[in-house]
Amino acid sequence: MSLPRPFRSVLYIPGSKDRAINKARSLPVDAIIFDLEDAVAIDEKANARETLTRELAEGGFGHRYRIVRINSLDTIWGKSDAEAVAKMDCDAVLLPKVESAAQLDALAAITGDLRIWAMMETPMGMLNAREIAEHPMLEGMVMGTNDLVKDLGARATPDRVAVMASLGLCVLAAKAYGVTVIDGVYNAFKDEEGLRAECTQGRDMGFDGKTLIHPAQIDTSNEVFGPSEEEVDLARRQIAAFEAAQREGQGVAVVDGRIVENLHVDTARRVLAQAEAINQIAAE
Repeated sequence: MSLPRPFRSVLYIPGSKDRAINKARSLPVDAIIFDLEDAVAIDEKANARETLTRELAEGGFGHRYRIVRINSLDTIWGKSDAEAVAKMDCDAVLLPKVESAAQLDALAAITGDLRIWAMMETPMGMLNAREIAEHPMLEGMVMGTNDLVKDLGARATPDRVAVMASLGLCVLAAKAYGVTVIDGVYNAFKDEEGLRAECTQGRDMGFDGKTLIHPAQIDTSNEVFGPSEEEVDLARRQIAAFEAAQREGQGVAVVDGRIVENLHVDTARRVLAQAEAINQIAAE
C-alpha cells in the first residue's frame, strides 16, 4: 500500500520571484503553490510565466508537491496561463474562484491529464461544493477565506464564525469524494499563537493542512496537522489491543478505559501511515 502524501503545509510563492522560488527548494514544506494570480502584478504576468517555467524545469524541489495557480479563465491571462502550465514540470494546476464543474471541464480541455485543484472562495462555490468535488480530474480543494469573507460582507473574527458553514461544506464534499482539502491562510504571519489556534481548529474540523503566506508559519502548520508522539503511541496500542482481542474471539478491546472497535483501528492505521510518510520526508 502506498503511503498517503502529506499536505500539512502548503506555501504560496509568487511565480514571478526567482529568489523566492529558489528559497522554496530548501523549506520544510509539503507543497508549494506557485502563484501567477494575486501575487503577480498585471504588467508582470507574461514574465512570471516564463520565470516559473524556467525554475520548474531546473527542478530541485524534492518531495514538495508543485501546484501552479493560474488566473481565472475569464481573464485575459487565464488561457495563456493554462496553456503554459500544461507544459510546465508541475504536479497540478490550481484554478481560482471555482463555482461549477463546467469551469473544471474548460480547464481540463487545455491542461489535459494534469491534476486540478480548485480555489473555493465564493458563495456560489460553496453551494456547488459537491459537484466540484465530484469532478474526475479534481485532486484538491483550497479554501480562499479572505475572498469568501469579502463576498459574504462578513467580519473576520478569530472564531471564524462567518465562514464555518462554508468550511464545513467543503470538508464534507472533499471527504465524500476522496479529495484533499486545505484550509485558508492566516494573515497575521507574526502571530504564532493565533496561527496555532486556527490550525488546530482546522485540523479538528478535518482539513488535511493549511495554506501559508510566510515560511515562518511552516513549522507550526506541520506540527499541528501531523500526528503527535502521543497520537502515534495511542494508535499502536489500539491496534495491538484490538488484534489481541480478536485472537481471543472478541470484537472490541479497551485502551485507556475506552472502547476500541474497527473504526478506531482504521483511524489508528491512518495515523501510523501518515507518520511513516512524514518520517520518510524527514529522512530525505
